[in-house]
Amino acid sequence: MRYGLALLAMLLAACLAQKAVAFDLSDDLAITGYGDVRAVIAPDPQSWLNGGLGKFRYGGKQKFGTEAVAQADLTLDDGLHAVGLFRAEPETRSVADALEMYLRYAPAASGDVSWSVKAGAFFPAISLENDDLGWTSSYTLTPSAINSWIGEELRTIGSEGTLHWNAGEIGTLSLIGALYCCNEDAGILMADRGWAMDDNPTGLFERVRLPDQTLRLFRGHVPGNTGMFNQIDGNPGWYAGASWQIPGIAQLSITRYDNRADPSAVSSRDTAWGTKFWSFGARTRIGPVTLIAQQLSGYTEVEFTGGENGSKFQSGFLLANYDMGDWRFSAREDLFQTRRVEAINNNFNEDGDATTGAVSWNGWEDVRLTAELIRMHSRRGEYVPAGLGLGRDETEVQFDARYFF
Repeated sequence: MRYGLALLAMLLAACLAQKAVAFDLSDDLAITGYGDVRAVIAPDPQSWLNGGLGKFRYGGKQKFGTEAVAQADLTLDDGLHAVGLFRAEPETRSVADALEMYLRYAPAASGDVSWSVKAGAFFPAISLENDDLGWTSSYTLTPSAINSWIGEELRTIGSEGTLHWNAGEIGTLSLIGALYCCNEDAGILMADRGWAMDDNPTGLFERVRLPDQTLRLFRGHVPGNTGMFNQIDGNPGWYAGASWQIPGIAQLSITRYDNRADPSAVSSRDTAWGTKFWSFGARTRIGPVTLIAQQLSGYTEVEFTGGENGSKFQSGFLLANYDMGDWRFSAREDLFQTRRVEAINNNFNEDGDATTGAVSWNGWEDVRLTAELIRMHSRRGEYVPAGLGLGRDETEVQFDARYFF
């Protein structure tokens, strides 16, 4: 998979070089991004990103965070674009990585029908919440548990097509479908770590840390990590969905996702997890208040020598947003759960809820200041052998300054 992504990066670079020779790039290349600095009051447990059982991006002694995100959009022809999304973040092993690299073609609409296709590596079109630059949320610093997981474990490395039909008074109907490879590790974090909430999506070339406690329970080597975007068994995955934008009422969406991975397949370093789920979403506006809801339910499994190991998982959230001049106020409630299929091991069963509140101010040009508080309660059997007790309350506070360019 790494060779395929490297070839894709070379293709995009070649497109850029060819365009540079033929045209003035200032007319065809748009670069946008942001630099981000934040102060953090983190809970005691080490973050899962560093091998702990903490549920947030920051934990332990972490007090500060910083990152930079840049997106390059090169117009190659009418309707044809090459897009690259990149991130630099000192906390990750690679420091700098790509989040997306793809080509998109969207010809001019013909009457009431329009369509577009994408090919490369990109986030699947599932979220109604993460609609800002760099696949971030414009409402809170930290996305919901659902969209945190999508950013951590899912990436479409293949092609996606979308068809829109403007049906007049009844609204716009959209159909989407995709075929992809290289996402056969997806599910391992859900099974071994459970749900988490963070705004740190996995880089395309990144290997993700597994919880030290999980590895100890399975007598594995500590520290350990896993790839996320590998092709292990050769089976292509797919997803398909539909959305309906009803004028003045709501946007409704449904998606079915199946990576079609063989749960018995292994590579030299990683294992395939067969993962599938349904996602349902809704978005509406009532006066000055925007409401977003999403629910996701799925199943992931892997086969070891001792037999099948599977987990059911589900989560839902409701987000409310109110804009008042330069101020934006957002609140969200998340519920989440996982259930291990085998009854003899309850260490990985989980129940939890989280309440998030965020306030943003955009009074200065190109600058957004945000304060966010998340309070989470979770119960997980794995906490007990780690000496943390069955149930835990964690609070994370962040103060963020983001400069857009």
